[in-house]
Amino acid sequence: MNQLFKKSSSNWIRYDRYEWKTDAKGILYITPCKDAKPDLYNPLKDADNMVLSAINLGLLCMKSETSKETLKTELMNFIQKYGLLGFMTALPTTPEFITYESVYLPLNHFIKEESMSTDEYLSYFFPFEPISFAKRNRESMWNITDIDMMAITMALQNKPQAVTMSFQKEYAERYDWLVEEFKDWAFTFVTSFLYYQDLDILDEDQKRLYRQGMAAFGGIAPTYHVELLDRPTIVWDFHSLLLQIQMMFSFMLTDEKSSIKVCKHCGKAFIASRPNAEFCSPQCKNQYNVYKSRSKKMDAMDEDDD
Repeated sequence: MNQLFKKSSSNWIRYDRYEWKTDAKGILYITPCKDAKPDLYNPLKDADNMVLSAINLGLLCMKSETSKETLKTELMNFIQKYGLLGFMTALPTTPEFITYESVYLPLNHFIKEESMSTDEYLSYFFPFEPISFAKRNRESMWNITDIDMMAITMALQNKPQAVTMSFQKEYAERYDWLVEEFKDWAFTFVTSFLYYQDLDILDEDQKRLYRQGMAAFGGIAPTYHVELLDRPTIVWDFHSLLLQIQMMFSFMLTDEKSSIKVCKHCGKAFIASRPNAEFCSPQCKNQYNVYKSRSKKMDAMDEDDD
């Protein structure tokens, strides 16, 4: 996997501080703080840990007993470490949607319309303060006054305009969309894990249900271009953090050398160092053994009482 994406346009922006804000309709968003400072980094340098963090956050989102405040805290921790997911450029058929007369959307969980005006689409991601952007047919104009934003635009001048727009401090992403996306990743992981774990005891109808659930996983593929380096080289273009996580996750699931498992004690996803590994850490193994030992003692005491 590392070799496959050795050359990639994957740089992303994260801010050092984010905050939760509610719009006039009562919808909760997360957005960079006004005085937050941007940081340019490459998420693919730590792709395995990023994917594991995303899956474990999704597993937390799937638990009915997890409170909203807990989810907000964990979402904030993830976003402060990796940045917002970039829904704005991940959802349309192309991240170059600014150059089209309308925005076109494939089937997704978040927006039902198949197409809409660019201004209407942008309103999903700039709910608090309008940006200095005007569009008429295929022509558009975007005024930048923030010094940090100017620096970001210069550093990422080869990215589509919509990508750099998504790094503005006014940009925001919905809490419920984030929860749904992380749930999807966790559901995909659990489906794959349980399918192969229980393959021998599943009937054909159950197998078909698992396969149908897995078939629903997917999205817009990354684009690429060819550069003339020491030889013609494919350079992958990732225009959202969401797509980077999804692609790396897909390859981790299908890579014969990768083994993602669920810890037998804490229930978290981890990359197993050997095929028979059942625990994510020695601590979990010890705690599990202590728990089993206590359970056996309690069972023995119950039998004596009988």
